[in-house]
Amino acid sequence: MSSLTVKIQDVFDEPACEGNRNKSPKTRKKGCSKPLTPGATAGGCAFDGAKVVLQPITDVAHLIHAPLACEGNSWDNRGAASSGPTLWRTSFTTDLTELDIVMGHSERKLFKAIREIKEGYTPAAIFVYATCVTAMIGDDIEAVCKRAAEKFAIPVVPVNAPGFAGSKNLGNKLAGEALLDYVIGTVEPDDPGPHDINIIGEFNLSGEFWLVKPLLDRLGIRVRACIPGDARYLQVASAHRARAAMMVCSTALINLARKMEERWDIPFFEGSFYGISATSEALRRIAELLVMKGADAELLNRTEAIVVEEEERAWKRLEVYRPRLEGKRVLLNTGGVKSWSVVQSLMEIGMEVVGTSVKKSTADDKERIKKILKDENHLYESIAPRELYSMLSEQKADIMLSGGRTQFIALKAKMPWLDINQERHHAYAGYDGMVQLARQIDLAIHNPIWAQVREPAPWEQAMITEEKLEKRTASASNFAGETAGDDC
Repeated sequence: MSSLTVKIQDVFDEPACEGNRNKSPKTRKKGCSKPLTPGATAGGCAFDGAKVVLQPITDVAHLIHAPLACEGNSWDNRGAASSGPTLWRTSFTTDLTELDIVMGHSERKLFKAIREIKEGYTPAAIFVYATCVTAMIGDDIEAVCKRAAEKFAIPVVPVNAPGFAGSKNLGNKLAGEALLDYVIGTVEPDDPGPHDINIIGEFNLSGEFWLVKPLLDRLGIRVRACIPGDARYLQVASAHRARAAMMVCSTALINLARKMEERWDIPFFEGSFYGISATSEALRRIAELLVMKGADAELLNRTEAIVVEEEERAWKRLEVYRPRLEGKRVLLNTGGVKSWSVVQSLMEIGMEVVGTSVKKSTADDKERIKKILKDENHLYESIAPRELYSMLSEQKADIMLSGGRTQFIALKAKMPWLDINQERHHAYAGYDGMVQLARQIDLAIHNPIWAQVREPAPWEQAMITEEKLEKRTASASNFAGETAGDDC
């Protein structure tokens, strides 16, 4: 049995996945990351999912062992941000051709590419990604990476997640397995401390993590590793010495958090930094876990003091937006942690959530939404484009929050839309992020352009005017005829 097959079965048998908790060992293997049928990996393939998880490690060279198109399709597919290195923004690919494949030169070309990257860029490590083509022709990237690491004295990490293996979510988990097998635990930090934590499943989209880290710094809490947002290779390699962890997106990396707890006794919880109350709760839970692992109990008091101070400041800044947004109806078409955490943050400022998609949400996510909304009719497993358009055109919502793929549905319905997914240009995490979210929703809803686009077009206005004139002329003629009849 191939190593890839073993990994996939292990991911399907993930006991921490909410979909597996009450299943028998036999049915558990069908698990929460059920692969799609070949050709049906809508929303991204396994390779794409692995690249999403690992590319934000910023001082690493990400080498795609494939024809050029694979890298062209996956490069820069998220709005993650870096506070330092820019190497992750450089595309590296072996650019295999038909001749390389037929003549069996692909593994040799991979080894040469690793050497050129090492000599030309001196990265902290090189991640090598298998793809459909190289997996089908049987390239042994593990062996090549092992030989290259010995030859060039640099970590070379194989990421065995070819696209045909399954969905994007499966690729997320296979990337976590690669970190566990080849990266985490390979470097011992020289300064471990009682206040070290890991943040798992945080991608630092539009710099969101930078709105949260100052709060942790004020508490004296050090982020040993944020995986993967704005991460460095050595931070990830030494992440096994953290005392606690917060899981931001369990859909993507629950296997990583669970295995780190088993191997290195790092307790974790799932939380969110979206919304005022969710951010406060996350800070409290982090402090509680650290105290449970031996930190000074005074940390709890410091956390509570900062929570009170930040909440008061945030609510004061939100006063200007609350009257303008209170009672406004919002349709949320997203998934994962945002399906419940953004719902909660919107309701905090008085908005009414008329519906939220839960297609990519876990069972725990759905339970949270039910408790928040108290109406299961607002939960949609999948909202078809026609249904989205119908809800918006019939003005059942005042704005839609979603990803870029559905923005044109809102625009066609002539309704406000705001990007809430990875392509967004604004950070919405933490207390400051909540204020920014309210500001952007306010700008979108009250933008005067919507009143203009709902007006008839000039040519339509001309037709309406002409029809009105014809009706008036006909009415005047009828009136004249009736008058003439009376005179007779």
